[in-house]
Amino acid sequence: MTPAEQSLRSAEICQLAPVVPVLVVEDVSRAEALARALVAGGLPALEVTLRTACALDAIRAMSQVEGGVVGAGTLLTPADVKAAKEAGAKFGVSPGATPRLLDACAEYDLPLLPGAATATEVMMLLELGYTVQKFFPAEASGGAPALKSIGAPIPQVRFCPTGGIGLKNAHDYLGLPNVMCVGGSWVAPAALVAAEDWAGITKLAKEAAALR
Repeated sequence: MTPAEQSLRSAEICQLAPVVPVLVVEDVSRAEALARALVAGGLPALEVTLRTACALDAIRAMSQVEGGVVGAGTLLTPADVKAAKEAGAKFGVSPGATPRLLDACAEYDLPLLPGAATATEVMMLLELGYTVQKFFPAEASGGAPALKSIGAPIPQVRFCPTGGIGLKNAHDYLGLPNVMCVGGSWVAPAALVAAEDWAGITKLAKEAAALR
């Protein structure tokens, strides 16, 4: 899968909803119900970060949920890409980009949202063919004003900004012409997940889905 093909698929995923939940799953027994709650609220694209021991099992469980499109976040190595693909991930997200990681995504046909935080990084990825990228860490890198500034000379790249984004500032990003969606963890707070308050999570998802 070429970078251009990856970006085309990434764009389709980013267009599913204005928010992609960024999920740190600690208990795989709750994974499927969590996915159902988010999908029911109108957020079908789900990023499961590879930060816990059960993350790959969570991807397998969530992939069974009808209407969901489950991806793997925090891809750092080719081994991560291979494992994510085998677990059923439909897309990948990385905090940055390395040649080996990009090559692995091409090899395993996994659409990637490669991370970039500067104009130089954005240009390097664009040169390779990635027209859809992740802006990370969004708030720490200057927030919506920085991304707006990058968009002026590089309008052909569109982004999913992630990092420090919540309900209060999501509009700042979603109002930019070069932003397709945002990534955030606020739609699945740990307390609600631990309490298995799926109705509460669906409510948060509906609020997020209405941000467009």
